[in-house]
Amino acid sequence: MTDRALSRESFLKRAGAGAAVLAAGFPAIVPRRGEAAEALKIGLVEEITGTYAAFARSEIRGATMAVDAWNKRGGVMGRPVQLLIEDNQNNPGVAVEKARKLVNQDKAVALAGTINSSAALAVSGAAATMNVPFIDSGSHADQISGAQCHWNTFQTCHATWMQTHATGYSIAKKFGKKWYLIAPDYAFGHAIAAGYQDVLKTVGGEVVGYDLTPLGTSDFSTYLTKIEGAKPDCIIAIVNGNDLVNFLKQASSFGLLKKFPVAGPQIDLETAWALPEEARVGFWGVEWYYRGDLVFGKGNKLGAGFVSAYMKAHQEPPTAHSAFAHVAVDRLLWAINEAKTTDAVKVSKTLSGAKFSGLWDGTSEYRAVDHQLMWPMWFGELRKTGPGGDAHDLLEIVDRQPPEKIAQSAAVQSTICKLNYPS
Repeated sequence: MTDRALSRESFLKRAGAGAAVLAAGFPAIVPRRGEAAEALKIGLVEEITGTYAAFARSEIRGATMAVDAWNKRGGVMGRPVQLLIEDNQNNPGVAVEKARKLVNQDKAVALAGTINSSAALAVSGAAATMNVPFIDSGSHADQISGAQCHWNTFQTCHATWMQTHATGYSIAKKFGKKWYLIAPDYAFGHAIAAGYQDVLKTVGGEVVGYDLTPLGTSDFSTYLTKIEGAKPDCIIAIVNGNDLVNFLKQASSFGLLKKFPVAGPQIDLETAWALPEEARVGFWGVEWYYRGDLVFGKGNKLGAGFVSAYMKAHQEPPTAHSAFAHVAVDRLLWAINEAKTTDAVKVSKTLSGAKFSGLWDGTSEYRAVDHQLMWPMWFGELRKTGPGGDAHDLLEIVDRQPPEKIAQSAAVQSTICKLNYPS
């Protein structure tokens, strides 16, 4: 990933030939001679262009692998699965337009995708209006499974409350309780900042500075000067994607990374790979990692198989976003196949609360009360290079938090989220 946004053409080339074919509108598989089954179409709305383009590429790869696996098993309800991909341009309004196109024109029976939380909230509302299931594969804002939840929407990533409460106490213990927050100015950033403020209230800390930055910020110099003047115990970097790359590179050049520790709710491998070695520092929340006993436990064949197949196909390890989309699309197709229908209410009720084994240690579920995926989260240190000079293995996982410890309780969520299934 570079500071420059990927073009759609280069994005599809890097995502793989299969993704390019799917995005062009061609079938995901070629039907056998005499096969009459109509393809089951799933719409994937992603941020193919803009600051989250590298994440979208990983999600398309993971989703495509899930579709391929189901087609190799004979499809869903005996029908081949076709993945249709649209670029939402990191824009909530465009995301709604593309979601409506996929359902109304292209006849997709369900939707998945999104990384920008504002886009996810917009697609969630549109999907409810169109009466189709939507699995949010890459967005985090609490509202998705909270105050703006819908009966048909399922949230795969850890909600922002989970991220902040999985990392905040460790950050306070390790570095101190005076924090400077720098966050993107949209739903995700606002929610993460609120979660960290709740942690600080609990531990008796304080926010010594808080800046909201426009998505796609390239020059952070004004903010960096303010951070140095505030003298925090820790810089909390909530910006993500290319914005986090730019922030850490510039903070390094300003000398701030040698003066103040840096930490945050999440670091993604796409971001770590794009950073120069001198800017690979800090302790971060990790939503999934492709190796390590703290992630996989012992003998997780699903996880090991996914990692092996992904590396064979793409010559690099899967990232958290690869896993998000793979799990999201796989579970969506499982629910359709299990319910033996594409009826949105029946599919949603089938998926809600259903236990499954994922690409990590233990069983999980999309919780019935709010449709939040309940799964562990990890904490890791970003290192300049991997063991033996490995250019990909840049995180050392140091801790694991179980979902019941970091999520809002079901009792609390029941007062916030009202799913209100259609009668």
